[in-house]
Amino acid sequence: MIQVNNLGIQFGKRTLFSDVNLTFNKGNCYGIIGANGAGKSTFMRILSGQLSPTQGSVTFGPGERLSVLSQDHFEFDECSVIETVMRGHEVLWNIIQEKEALYAKPDFSDEDGIKAAELEEKFAELEGWNAESDAAALLSGLGIKEDRHYMLMKDISANEKVRVLLAKALFGNPDNLLLDEPTNDLDLETVSWLENYLSNFENTVLVVSHDRHFLDAVSTHTLDIDYNKISLFAGNYSFWYQSSQLALRQQQAANKKAEEKRKELLEFIQRFSANVAKSKQTTSRKKMLEKLNIEEIQPSSRRYPGIIFTPNREVGNKILEVKGLSASVDGETLFKDINFQVEKGDKIAFLSRDPRAMTALFEIITGNRKPDSGSFEWGQTITSAYLPLDNGSFFETDLNLVDWLTQYSDDSSEIYIKGFLGKMLFSGEEVLKKASVLSGGEKIRCMIARMMLTDANTLVLDSPTNHLDLESIQAFNNTLQTFKGVILMSSHDHEFIQTVCNRIIELTPNGIIDKIMEYDDYVTDEKVAAARQRLYSVQS
Repeated sequence: MIQVNNLGIQFGKRTLFSDVNLTFNKGNCYGIIGANGAGKSTFMRILSGQLSPTQGSVTFGPGERLSVLSQDHFEFDECSVIETVMRGHEVLWNIIQEKEALYAKPDFSDEDGIKAAELEEKFAELEGWNAESDAAALLSGLGIKEDRHYMLMKDISANEKVRVLLAKALFGNPDNLLLDEPTNDLDLETVSWLENYLSNFENTVLVVSHDRHFLDAVSTHTLDIDYNKISLFAGNYSFWYQSSQLALRQQQAANKKAEEKRKELLEFIQRFSANVAKSKQTTSRKKMLEKLNIEEIQPSSRRYPGIIFTPNREVGNKILEVKGLSASVDGETLFKDINFQVEKGDKIAFLSRDPRAMTALFEIITGNRKPDSGSFEWGQTITSAYLPLDNGSFFETDLNLVDWLTQYSDDSSEIYIKGFLGKMLFSGEEVLKKASVLSGGEKIRCMIARMMLTDANTLVLDSPTNHLDLESIQAFNNTLQTFKGVILMSSHDHEFIQTVCNRIIELTPNGIIDKIMEYDDYVTDEKVAAARQRLYSVQS
């Protein structure tokens, strides 16, 4: 349990939030949402003790242990992987260290024996004998192979470090768990594993994430940071989003009678609670939704970008044909001898256990990289727009945003360019910012504006939700669902794939799996699972 009393934080004259009084109870998972800069990570840092609030206090249940997902990827570089995970339970780790130091003494005394016995008793109470095997199980669940468990942290990849630090946070069944963006750099399989783990976690969890499917899968409550306060709602992100959108529509319909508004909101809550499923907390969540005070529901103050793609012409019968295409990196095969045709109406999600495979394919078909072998051919009616994974080279310039975007436009009038920047939430003096100083999210929004200018009928999107906030992701997602052209994309966002794509192509070093089906069906299909196991296990 975590108790927050009269909490507030202020930086200079700016107040992020104040007068926060909340209790986070065992058995619940609280998804924290809010616009960029609203204070999500600040709130987590206050809870973890890394930052002192301007006012108020945070208390925990007696004797309860807090675990936090570390953001420092270099802190444990000189430790082994398995040791790093076990350090997640600080009390147990200190006991292990004390025991080892005692038993290593050349002059082991009777007093040392008494101390060792006390430590052994505490060690047994904390199930220390299972610690190493439990740590190994977590690592394996998160995709870290056994042959890497005893390597030093400095010798494993950045993506693997993320998983090890996540295992460290989960280790030892902490009473209270704080996770800030835990799905970053995780593949879809590992995110699914984490969803299942947290859905069955019996203690208190607070999580910040831009992954809507993940929030929906694990959250029993939503904590919304808006209007300089923190509001708690029963239900997951989708419930919050749909209810806030409904409240916004009602606010815009100013002539609607109060009783009609109330009735509409109540009907919405009842429909939503009836559809709640998939969680062990289903019954209690439905009860909470039914008791929800509808007067608390109000429109969000957050802004959503206006992402609109308008194809300049309809795609013809021939879109893209790929023949015998192969690619590798430093002698390691990413995909080999692949063949497929893109058809009219296709919205294809490309998957792979190695994300470099999708990037290599997109770079090849957009003409930015040569394949090892094979060929590809676009149809004559196709105009494509590409959102690359790495956009850094586009912003190595001192141009302001108006001049930067003008480079990619046939119409160079300032009003026209500012209109596109405005759709991407750049207004006033912001349009004169230098392109070189933009944040990751701002760069992606500029790249989307660049794509919108092309009026392309085929979109190639490499991890399009990277660096975007929930509002931008939602807007992007909504427009892709109604886009009239062809989409080729990769993504770590389950909801993005499920709601946009109608075909899945998985790239492996030994061939492809190509299925016309929704993503939810793909991940549960037994024949697909057997094919994946065969293709990934074949020695190249």
